Order: sequence, then structure tokens, then C-alpha cells
Amino acid sequence: MKKFITSFAALLICISASAQNDMKSTVLKYDSSQMENAIIYEANIRQYSPEGTFNAFTKDIPKLKSLGVKIIWLMPIHEVGMKNRKAYGNVSIEQIPENERAKYYGSHYAVKDYRSVTPNYGTKADFDKLVKTAHENGIYVILDWVPNHTAWDHAWVTEHNDYYTRDKKGNMVSPFDWTDVADLNYDNPNMRKAMLEDMKYWIEKHNIDGYRCDVAMEVPRDFWDNTAKELNKIKPVFMLMEAEQPDLMQDAFDMQYGWTVHHIFNKIYKGENTVKDFDAYMQKVLTSNEKDDVYMVFTSNHDENSWNGTEYERLGNAVEVFAALSFTMPGMPLIYNGQEYDLNKRLKFFEKDQFDHKEGKMMAIYKKLGQLKRDNIALNGGKNAASYKRIPTANDDKILAFEREKDGKKVIFIANLSNQTIETKIQLKGDFTEYMSGNKIQFRTDAPIGLQAWQYLILE
Repeated sequence: MKKFITSFAALLICISASAQNDMKSTVLKYDSSQMENAIIYEANIRQYSPEGTFNAFTKDIPKLKSLGVKIIWLMPIHEVGMKNRKAYGNVSIEQIPENERAKYYGSHYAVKDYRSVTPNYGTKADFDKLVKTAHENGIYVILDWVPNHTAWDHAWVTEHNDYYTRDKKGNMVSPFDWTDVADLNYDNPNMRKAMLEDMKYWIEKHNIDGYRCDVAMEVPRDFWDNTAKELNKIKPVFMLMEAEQPDLMQDAFDMQYGWTVHHIFNKIYKGENTVKDFDAYMQKVLTSNEKDDVYMVFTSNHDENSWNGTEYERLGNAVEVFAALSFTMPGMPLIYNGQEYDLNKRLKFFEKDQFDHKEGKMMAIYKKLGQLKRDNIALNGGKNAASYKRIPTANDDKILAFEREKDGKKVIFIANLSNQTIETKIQLKGDFTEYMSGNKIQFRTDAPIGLQAWQYLILE
């Protein structure tokens, strides 16, 4: 998180002239305060629309701007390998009839060529249009990067087989149980150099603004430290790691996953954790991490949705309160594509799928929360984050109350994180406006207040 200001302060974005892109350059100038209130949006191009194309996604970028989105994270856009491609479960494409193979697109994370785009998504010119449109709307674009492994038919497998990890018998191996990919060997300096050059390519030729780095903890820290340094020589970049590992934040990364608090959300709903577990988490974050460390806070993402269940499966009728908490607590909130459309299905991981773009309840909720995040500095969550102070309550295992404050601006969040209606007392006094409803509320320290199950209040 050390370079958060330099990554976004007065950032100049220039569209590179290339064979694929002769569009005029676009210039953005953001200062650090504008990134303090950022919202990140994860887009799965394959599943985002019936077409599953860059162009279909690009036309919706202005709508994302209306949600307050400032960073678009694109799941891997590269061509997926065919050899050992996953069809479903642990079944590879070679194990099913040839006439049925076309519908299995495989894992986004089995990359055949780091400099390619999946043909079904469109062309590189289409991708450049996506980036240009995002920049014109004041939004950065980061690519999902898969540095730990490649598809089995990546050119390196035959041309540079020393780039790969081997077992005692000399055979290339897969990481974990991911049989559709081969593990890369970071003891090889030539492989490291080739990986860095491929990462430079998308910044130099297609003007992207950084990376979300897959299983970042499986790659040596010194690679990340050097890579971030080299990429920032081209232009300031934003680096998100798929890990919760504070030591990697010292030099290489700007933001880490909030895995711990995500699991606390799920466990509170299931009755396995309470508000006291959330309080313990916040105490640890505020006292043991560096002040400028930033967490991505989420109720869903592509892995959670496909493998562990939709947010409605995991959070039931508490979806809204945990969404509100993710926007008001310290950190940067994530919206996974479809959440704004009340996504209540597990998107297929290896096959083409899509979700309904019919607006329901959550679009208005996310717009309202996004507006508050954008307009009130008391919710700043970057390098110069607003303060966080727990407000004492009765029933402190079920009632959460805290105050965020910066430069005299305040936001107070109160929630009943239980499935029971509770009458409680909160050490709070004054007259407030409840942001979501616009209702006036008066608090007196010794006066009880009733909160329904999973009810929340945001006070200004």
C-alpha cells in the first residue's frame, strides 16, 4: 500500500498507438483523495451477457459509473488451453464425446497465451475500446493475471520446458488438484523475465492500469517486489493480490483480499460467529497492520459464487445488511457482476452462462451506498482512511455500532446482526438523519431502541 498515492495521484493515461489501436489518447487526472472512496467491480466477460463479448460489456460501463465504480477488474481475458481442459468437476474435455466438447469453455485460469484474447470475446481492438470507454468514464481497468501456472498447451511447455516445476521423476506437475494447468518454476530467472515482459505488454500496448494477481501467495515475494517496481516505471499501476498477506503490501501490492472478514460475515449469518468476532477482527486490523493497508471487502466474487454458493445461499435475508457493512467499514467494497441485479444463481465456471439484467432491489441499494461512499469523506478507505470507533451497545454479541469520521464529517452504522428482533441500548445521543430512508431519528443514551432481525441504520 506504500505507493497508493503515486498509483493514482495525477495519473496520466495515454492510449498507445499500435496495430490494434489507433484511437486518440485519453487523459485522466486523479488525486489520491478520489481513490479513497473507490468501489471495485469484478466482471466475468464470458458470463456477463448473452453475447459474452467485450462490446456487450463496454456498453454498460456508464451504468457502472452510476454505481460509483472506479476500478473494473476483468477476469482473465486470455485464450484458454485445450489440452486437459476442464469440462466439469474433475472430468477433462478428452473424456467426453468430441461432438459435445464445444460447449465446454474451460477455466479462465488455464491460460494458453498471456498476450492473447479469447476469440469469443472479440478482438484486441474491441478490448482497447473497452479500456478507452472506461477511462472516459473515470474508471481504471485491471486484468486478472495468472502467474502461478499455465495451460498444458502454452508454448512454454514445449519451447521452454525448464520453466516448469517437476517431480522426482522429472515430470511436470499441476499445482494442488488443478489438473488442467502446469505449475511454473520461479527458481528459473528466464521464466521470471518472460512473465514480466508479458505483464509489461498489456500496460505498454493496451494501456491497462494494473493487475489482480491470482494465488499471489504461491509466487515468491521478491518476484512481486521487482515486478511492481518495473511496471511502475512504465506508469503508476494498481496491484490487487488474491491473498490476505500483509507483508506483500509493503512494496508490491496496493490492496489485499478481506478473506477473514468475508468468512466472519458468513459465519455470523449461520450463527457460528457473533459481532464479538467482528470486533476482534477489527481490533487486530487496526492495531497489528500498517495504517495504510487496504482490504477489499466483499460478500461475493467469482469463486464464492460458483463454488460456495450465491450470497443468498450464504447470507439469506441478511444480504443487504452485509452489503451495507462492506460499504461503511474500512476498506474498498467489491461488487461482483450480477449482484446489482440480485444474482441468485451459481454461474457455471467451465461453461457459457449468463444472468438476467433485470433491475430488482439491489441496484437501487448499491447506487445509494455508492453515492454515500463517493460523497462523504467519513467513509474514506484508502491510504488516508477515515477513523473507525466502536460505539458501545447492550447485546454486544448481536448489535454492531461504529462511527467513521474524517475532517469533522461523520457516518454512524448500527446493525442487528442476528435473526431475532432485539431491544437494545446504544451509547449515542443526538438527532440524526437515517441515510437510506431519509427519516429523522433521535437517540438518547439511556433510551432503548428496537431493531428487527438484520436491520441496519446509517446515520449522518
